[in-house]
Amino acid sequence: MTTNTNASAPGADQIGSLRQDSRTIGLIGLAHGSSHFFHLLLPPLFPWLIQDFGFSYSELSVLVSVFFIVSGVGQALAGFVVDRFGARPILFSALGSFAVAGVIAGTAHSYVQLMLAAIFAGLGNAPFHPVDFTILNKRLSPQRLGHGFSVHGLSGNLGWAAAPVFMAGITSATGSWRLACLCGAALATIILAIMVINRDALDDRVTANAPGAANGLAKATAASAAQEHPLAFLKLPSVWLCFSFFFWTTCAMSAIQSFASPALQQLYGLPASITAYVVTGYMLFGAAGMVVGGFLVGRVERLEKTISACLLFSGGLLALVATGWLPGYAALGVAALAGVGTGLAGPSRDMLVKRAAPPGATGRVYGMVYSGLDLGFCLAAPVFGYMLDHHMNAGVFYGAAVGMVLSVVSAGFVGAGVAARKAQLGAAKPA
Repeated sequence: MTTNTNASAPGADQIGSLRQDSRTIGLIGLAHGSSHFFHLLLPPLFPWLIQDFGFSYSELSVLVSVFFIVSGVGQALAGFVVDRFGARPILFSALGSFAVAGVIAGTAHSYVQLMLAAIFAGLGNAPFHPVDFTILNKRLSPQRLGHGFSVHGLSGNLGWAAAPVFMAGITSATGSWRLACLCGAALATIILAIMVINRDALDDRVTANAPGAANGLAKATAASAAQEHPLAFLKLPSVWLCFSFFFWTTCAMSAIQSFASPALQQLYGLPASITAYVVTGYMLFGAAGMVVGGFLVGRVERLEKTISACLLFSGGLLALVATGWLPGYAALGVAALAGVGTGLAGPSRDMLVKRAAPPGATGRVYGMVYSGLDLGFCLAAPVFGYMLDHHMNAGVFYGAAVGMVLSVVSAGFVGAGVAARKAQLGAAKPA
C-alpha cells in the first residue's frame, strides 16, 4: 500500500479551498480583533483611573507608551521567531499574555501594577502582525488573499470599536472598572480556546501559494534568499519606507484613539457620554471602508495611489474638525467619517508591504515594518497627552491630519520602488 505524503500534512487536502480559506480568514480575523481590543484595555478607563488614583492624562499616556515600546521591540523580534518556529504556537502564547494582562489590571492598586498590565498586554500584542500575515500568506489561495487582508484589517477596526463600548459599558453598568478588566481577561481566554480547538486551520507548515511547478521561480528565489544573512532585508530602502509609513499613520491613529473624545469635549463643549463614541464611530466607518478596500486591491495596480487619495481625504476631514467651525455634533460625525479613508487604504497598504517584501523573509519584514506602528503610538501618546493637559485641543486633530499627509509621502516612495523593481524584472525576462 502506498502512502500519500501530501495528504498526511495537516489540512493539505483542503488547503486553498473556499471552505478552508474562509475558516482561516475567520480565525485570524478573530485573533487580530482581540489584539486591537487589548490596545484599548486601559485608555477607555482613563476617566475612572483619574477619579480613583488622581493621575493626569500625561501620566496615563505613559502607560500607552510602555505598551507600545514593549510591543514594538517585541514585534521586530517576533518576526524572526515566527520564521524560525512557526506562527501558530506564538499566537497561542500571545493570547495567553492578554489574559494575564487583564487579570493584573483588574487587581491593580498602584501605578506600578497598571504598568505591569500594560507590559503583559504589549507582550501579547507584539507577535500578531508577523503571525497573522505569515498564516494568511501561506494558507490562502492567491485569489482570496486580498479579501483575507480586508477581513484582517476590518477585524482590527472592530476590535478597536468594541473595546470602548465593552470596557466603559461594563464599568458604567457595574461601577467597577476592575470587573471590566477581568471580563477582558475572560474574553482572551475564550478566544484562545477557540484557536486551540481549530488549530489545524492555523498551521503555517502547509501552503496554498506554491501548489506546483508554476511557482518554481518563486521557490528558487526564496531558497536563494534563505542563504542570505537573516538581517539582509534591513538593507532594503522599501522596508524602512514601509516602517515610516506605519509610523506616521499610527501617530494619526493615536490622536483619534486615545484623545479625540476629550478633545471634542473641550473644543466643542460636548458631553463625555457622547464624545466617548467617536472612536467606535471612526472604527466602524473604517471597517466599512475595509470591506470595499478588499475589492480595490485586485483592481488597482498602483496601490499607493489608492492609499494616497484615501488618507488625504481623511486628513482633510480631521483638519476641518480642528478648525472649530462645525456645529458640535457635526464635528463628531465628521471625525468619525474620517475612518472611511483609513479603512479603504488598509488592504492596499498590507498588499503593498507584501509586494515590497523579499521572498523567504515574510515574518521578519512584517515584524519590522509593523513595529513602526508601535513606535508611532509610543511617541505620539505623550505628545497628544501634553496637548490636552495644556488645552491645545485643536492640535490633536491637526496633528492627526499632518501624520496622514506624511504617510502619503512614504507610501508614494514605496509604490515607486515596487514599480521600478517590477519593471526591472520584466526587462530581465528572456524574449
